[in-house]
Amino acid sequence: MVFCKVFKTLLLVLSVVIVVHGFYLPGLAPVNYCKKEDESSNCKSEVLLYVNRLNTGESVIPYEYEHFDFCSPDKNLKAPVENLGQVVFGERIKPSPYKIEFMKNMSCQSVCNKTYKGDNDASLTKLSILRKGISLNYQHHWIVDNMPVTSCFDVEDGHQLCTTGFPMGCNLNDPKNMCIGNIVNKKGYYINNHVDLLITYHSGGQEEWGSRFGNNGGRIISVKVIPRSIKHGKNLDCSSQEPLEIKSLSNTETLDIKYTYSVFFFKNNTIKWSSRWDYILESMQHTNIQWFSILNSLVIVLFLSGMVAMILLRTLHKDIARYNQIDSGEDAQEEFGWKLVHGDVFRPPRKGMLLSVLLGSGVQVFFMTLVTLAFACLGFLSPANRGALMTCAIVLYVLLGTPAGYVSARIYKSFGGEKWKSNVLLTSMLSPGIVFSLFFIMNLVLWSKGSSAAVSFTTLLALLALWFGVSVPLTFVGAYFGFRKRALEHPVRTNQIPRLIPVQSVYTQPIPGIIMGGILPFGCIFIQLFFILNSIWASAMYYMFGFLFLVFIILVITCAETTILLCYFHLCAEDYHWWWRSYLTSGFTAVYLYLYCCHYFYSKLQIEDFVSEFLYFGYTLIMVFLFNLLTGTIGFFSCFWFIRKIYSVVKVD
Repeated sequence: MVFCKVFKTLLLVLSVVIVVHGFYLPGLAPVNYCKKEDESSNCKSEVLLYVNRLNTGESVIPYEYEHFDFCSPDKNLKAPVENLGQVVFGERIKPSPYKIEFMKNMSCQSVCNKTYKGDNDASLTKLSILRKGISLNYQHHWIVDNMPVTSCFDVEDGHQLCTTGFPMGCNLNDPKNMCIGNIVNKKGYYINNHVDLLITYHSGGQEEWGSRFGNNGGRIISVKVIPRSIKHGKNLDCSSQEPLEIKSLSNTETLDIKYTYSVFFFKNNTIKWSSRWDYILESMQHTNIQWFSILNSLVIVLFLSGMVAMILLRTLHKDIARYNQIDSGEDAQEEFGWKLVHGDVFRPPRKGMLLSVLLGSGVQVFFMTLVTLAFACLGFLSPANRGALMTCAIVLYVLLGTPAGYVSARIYKSFGGEKWKSNVLLTSMLSPGIVFSLFFIMNLVLWSKGSSAAVSFTTLLALLALWFGVSVPLTFVGAYFGFRKRALEHPVRTNQIPRLIPVQSVYTQPIPGIIMGGILPFGCIFIQLFFILNSIWASAMYYMFGFLFLVFIILVITCAETTILLCYFHLCAEDYHWWWRSYLTSGFTAVYLYLYCCHYFYSKLQIEDFVSEFLYFGYTLIMVFLFNLLTGTIGFFSCFWFIRKIYSVVKVD
């Protein structure tokens, strides 16, 4: 019965995910473009190109566009307003000096000239920074019409693989560096000082907006870039095949870098504006692997569901029937199994204050994750809406202080705790304080390196204002209502004298049980983790939130069932210390998550400098801590419900 219900629920969720997977909200309204002579309030002729931070897979430290002394834009141009998520993630979107008019092809246009002198220390420093960026394979990230500018290349099966961003140059001193274009059979550092922008647009055809502009207007559906290194002479020559080397300068030498660009427009009415992200997203996710991950997780869940159903329907049913048939005093002495510990199973645990605080924070993280993934599935947090995912998560975490305070207060009161002031202060300060402290330390390191990911002092003040001005008061409100409620009434009374726990076998001892408890939940998510870590550290774009939501549901079910299963075995072994064990059993999944992040770092990333390594593991600790709160809370409350349920249906004298 339970097995069938779980199976039907999973099928229902899976069907919803499949529907949601095809449902996409771009995040912004379409922009109509037209030729300059036809410009009006309904369309615009100027195509704005924005530049974002530069990052690389060989370092965790991103830098702003100006850090490498590229061409500066007009000072009158205003940068777009960045939301909280973009600021925290280190995105720095700025206007660019590139001028583009819709449907106007331009060839070999000058952007600016940069001159470096060998007898000038400032010039040598800028050249050194430029060479270092090229050697570490830093990537440009440009944006046109809210679309990332992509660089594409052919793969073996005849398809094109498109990635967001393109390299700022090429280091041929490194044999691992794969260079493109005209840079072959050479040594040294070469800068991509010329770009060909290939802009594809959709004219609309017979659609209402298309008939309004005819052949003189349209909507942009893709922007691709072909970077090149060109050594221009006195006059600009974009047909030159000689690359520009960034070499070390003597006192008498100078180096001129002329930045140029070309723009070409192409009409394509077969691709609609609503589908313009498809060619980027399809090349970034491996759908077959995603389905394999889901099926793998489903098998684990079905296996666990069968085990739990067998325990609930057969073993537990027989136990309860047998216990309830015992009437005489003599028979009562023959009790065995989990009924023997009925007088100790609800005995308050040690460190009950800390456990209640962690559970309150875990509830906060759980509902934050659930609501954020639900919004993401509906398309509101799509990749087109930059920073929305992080902004939504931060705001939800702050606003969910009330349930955190309420749950923490009720659990602590059920433990018989009376220090309600300490409880509410720890609930509002402990977990957010750990996260903020780690984040602040990472931010200091980024600030010392001049990175774009360093959050400004005003943003830190804004985060503190959200914490102390919104989250803390809401936590106090939740705790107030939690303490006003009566303490939870347990189905059986607790004996005054604790019962002795018999010697346990190896598999029922606390540490082996906790270590085993995290394996199955981690097995459900480890394939999905690869794509998530790629989106964080390798600039890949994650958009399959339907899959992620289903994996989250599977994770919840697996954590609950694993904890219930192990809890039942421990109670049968007459070990009634289940409070902390239920939290740590599923919470130990976070340890496996940390080990996987270590494996990803050493096997997938090419990071060698100590600062980047420190930052990577610092941010990983934040993620692992929050994941421990999430999984531990799921395990505790599932076990709490299970124990209250079984002891409420058995007769106890």
